[in-house]
Amino acid sequence: MAEEQRQRPRIVVMGGGTGLSVMLRGLKEKPLDITAIVTVADDGGSSGILRSELQMPPPGDIRNVLTAMADVEPLMADIMRYRFSNGEGLAGHSLGNLILAALTDISGDFVTAVRELSRLFAVRGRVLPAAGDAVVLHAEMADGSIITGESKIPEAGGVIKRVFLEPANVEPLPEALQAIEEADAILLGPGSLYTSILPNLLVPKLAEAVVNSSAIKIFVCNVMTQPGETDNYTVSDHLQAVYDHIGLHLFDYVIVNDGEIPEQVQSKYAEKGARPVQLDREALEGNRYKVIADKLVLFRTYLRHDTDKLSHHIYQLVQDWMTRKPVGDGSGPEA
Repeated sequence: MAEEQRQRPRIVVMGGGTGLSVMLRGLKEKPLDITAIVTVADDGGSSGILRSELQMPPPGDIRNVLTAMADVEPLMADIMRYRFSNGEGLAGHSLGNLILAALTDISGDFVTAVRELSRLFAVRGRVLPAAGDAVVLHAEMADGSIITGESKIPEAGGVIKRVFLEPANVEPLPEALQAIEEADAILLGPGSLYTSILPNLLVPKLAEAVVNSSAIKIFVCNVMTQPGETDNYTVSDHLQAVYDHIGLHLFDYVIVNDGEIPEQVQSKYAEKGARPVQLDREALEGNRYKVIADKLVLFRTYLRHDTDKLSHHIYQLVQDWMTRKPVGDGSGPEA
């Protein structure tokens, strides 16, 4: 079994939020050695309360990823997701968040708590916070104002110029750095561009490790724009935002949806200010990105990525890269 695990392509997935969890449900079914590195900038809802009152990193995104990658009965997953609807002090809290808070108190360390819950839930892979301590996310808006707090940034309603962390020199987990250094593939997205994806790359040593990695690097673009973050953004606008923050051409491939979204679904999202992300293929290819486009959406209550199709494309890219990767060569695929 250990030999088989070593032979599996090693993939690092970075991000946070619902989109990351949805994608991981599909990826965990592939023969991949997965490490998920998850943002610790969340400050809203149950996570924000626990972060403030217990001085711990926010557990919400970590909890979602653990649940998505767990190999447990559906009832256990429902228990982790259960949110109290009433009760003084309990209303609004997720039971999974409280369990992580309890394990943090018992073990004395959030990272250990995540590791122990991963073991209890037979997580397929590893889940690591981007840093051992919570960080504060700030946004500088186009008008020069500064918005403080991950949950407040989309609510500001302005145009985001840049986001930055406090403290700026936050240290990543050594395990996260090692996972990036050993990765065959590094994947970012889908998720909130400025509040879930970029906070991981703003951890200085994490960004440096990604830049220096010889792994194939893939960006999975959101299907819809996000009000208050990516209003009217095209696919290339998402990638330009990453470039503006990192200062380097980071990705080899971008995976995007080119399937039609029914008008009635678009109308439902338009009421909240969201619209389909436009695929501007010429701009992407002109900037040396290789584009993988497919019908990648499903609609039930909300639009979500088709996890089967998405994980197939990711796995195929990784497999193709592994067969072409020269032994001992530190170069990535040709741009």
